[in-house]
Amino acid sequence: MTSADLAGRVALVTGATSGIGAATASVLAERGAHVLVAGRDRTRGDAVVDAIRGRGGKADFVAADLRDAQSVRRLAREAREAGGGRVDILVNNAGVFPFGPTEQAQESDVDAVYALNVKAPFYLVAELAPAMAERGSGAIVNVSTMVAEYGVPGMALYGSSKAALNLLTKAWAAEYGPRGVRVNAVEPGPTRTEGTVGMDDDLDALAAQAPAGRPAAPAEIAEAVAYLAGDAASFVHGAVLPVDGGRTAV
Repeated sequence: MTSADLAGRVALVTGATSGIGAATASVLAERGAHVLVAGRDRTRGDAVVDAIRGRGGKADFVAADLRDAQSVRRLAREAREAGGGRVDILVNNAGVFPFGPTEQAQESDVDAVYALNVKAPFYLVAELAPAMAERGSGAIVNVSTMVAEYGVPGMALYGSSKAALNLLTKAWAAEYGPRGVRVNAVEPGPTRTEGTVGMDDDLDALAAQAPAGRPAAPAEIAEAVAYLAGDAASFVHGAVLPVDGGRTAV
């Protein structure tokens, strides 16, 4: 039987139209949250919403353009409106993960990665965390990556952006935790999603380096996000939880 410990709460999940984000939206809705499915593709977003509603959950699609601060602030405003004036849970899941040699990265690549992986979470927290703090409760979960913890050839840009998000997680925990807002992060390992479908053997080879020896399913990452978002993690602040099959433990 699924717990309804998030009943009455509004959860905004970015990048929720596929992969880890869609799985997270589904799990949070199963636990009673009103989930705001944020993404660029309305067709895919509506499909996620319809699936949640078909299982008796509550969800709405919110169009998300996270390219600049003004667009992020617009999302925050529209999410509050769709949530009846509040957002209780924020999951910063949207991100891009280009791989390749450092010398081949264009300035536009660097700007795009940091805009989505660092600036968008930064501005969303700036917009939504203060109201959570005023109410004395809230949860923020940032989706990072295991390669924020160690160096991998070709992953300098992606890994460094998520390493910044890890530090932001700890800084926000220190900043907002005393006022009741818990901020934590998960660090997924290789996960089989729509976004990684092109990696094929490379994904399996990366996963084989960990004790689990296989890629994760999106639902396995989503369960960790839901744990950090819920009351079971009430004494967890500023944690960066590896959900990587044990890769960073060996």
